[in-house]
Amino acid sequence: MSGHSKWATIKHAKGAADAKRGQLFTKFIKEISIAARMGGGDPGSNPRLRTAMLKARAANMPKDNIERAIKKGTGELGGAIFEEKLYEGYGPGGVAILVEVLTDNNNRAAANVRNIFSKTGGNLGATGSVAYMFNRKGVIEYDAEAVSEDEVMEAALEAGAEDIVSEDGVVTVTTDPSAFESVLEALQNKGYESVSAEVAMVPDMYSAIDMETATKVQKLIDRLEEDDDVQNVYSNAEYPEGFGEE
Repeated sequence: MSGHSKWATIKHAKGAADAKRGQLFTKFIKEISIAARMGGGDPGSNPRLRTAMLKARAANMPKDNIERAIKKGTGELGGAIFEEKLYEGYGPGGVAILVEVLTDNNNRAAANVRNIFSKTGGNLGATGSVAYMFNRKGVIEYDAEAVSEDEVMEAALEAGAEDIVSEDGVVTVTTDPSAFESVLEALQNKGYESVSAEVAMVPDMYSAIDMETATKVQKLIDRLEEDDDVQNVYSNAEYPEGFGEE
């Protein structure tokens, strides 16, 4: 759920997917719970909950886990109340970074995020300092070796996608957030299995960085993603070719 975009430019992210699955499920549970708390437990009338459930299913999260998360959110099972926070900052090389947090302890979350930035060569910025560089978009990515680009393009455009790009072995489908659910479902119904699917903050422009800076930026992002309160991390880093490859 890092939202780096360009899945293929960070090859190790794919290899680490299974190792991070438990952590990923924890984040899905929080996201589903807060969506259910804010809009009710019926996905038919709660678009945010529908989207969160789609993402969880796309990651093969068990149905029972999803149902428990909904019940936590609606209060049927009790549990912590999570709040949403957005932190903005800069990483090594001046890369813009957005950090979405879901936490039951704002003081802990703020201290941890600030500490991670300061220890990995970054710094937190003021509210609004980098958020203007990003737009919320639906992003669905496919392994270009596993799908036909032309077929995905045809199906995606027919379902209402904004753009389809094939680059670095990845077919990326971009949608308006309101169309994310319908486009993803249409592609799933045709048998296309995505490697990632999320409503993410996508930068207007990417900032090209060298290999040394990329390593430092990725270390910052990894540390942020390992924090239990951090839900999503987005950056405008354009990684150099070959970064993350063994």
